[in-house]
Amino acid sequence: MSEQLVAVSLTINGQTVQRLIEPRLSLVDFLRHEVELTGTHVGCEMGLCGACLVLLDGEAVHSCLMFAVQADGLRIETIEGLAERGAIAELQAAFLERNALQCGFCTPGMLVTAHQILAAGGRPSREAIREALSGNYCRCTGYHAIVDAIETVVNARAGASPAPSPAEESIA
Repeated sequence: MSEQLVAVSLTINGQTVQRLIEPRLSLVDFLRHEVELTGTHVGCEMGLCGACLVLLDGEAVHSCLMFAVQADGLRIETIEGLAERGAIAELQAAFLERNALQCGFCTPGMLVTAHQILAAGGRPSREAIREALSGNYCRCTGYHAIVDAIETVVNARAGASPAPSPAEESIA
């Protein structure tokens, strides 16, 4: 027996989205299947890997742990929205420069977390960056390059000289 559909209205990446959905539809599945924003990935479905991170009213949340109806009336920003408005352009460039991309599955969640790190302000240490990334799981990079990329942007924003890139390190 099918559940009764529920009306939801959300603001996703600045656009109002209204749908009739099943009450038990997860936010990640809503974003991927109803709105066709596939940058938010489905990983562990237990809130451990960080692949499904989105911003909900400005705070990073695991969209696999929420029902879409819980986000009714709220603002959601996905990796696509962050990219479209240029909010993660520096991070994207640093991830590319620092070879912090492998298979790319974890990258959207890593970029959402990195965006939150930068939004918090200050100049976090490598240890603080690693701690902030502890909710994101990556099987490919070993995190060193991801931490390098985030630290590069932190240093650039602070006006400090960046650490040498992997290519520069191999020449030295």
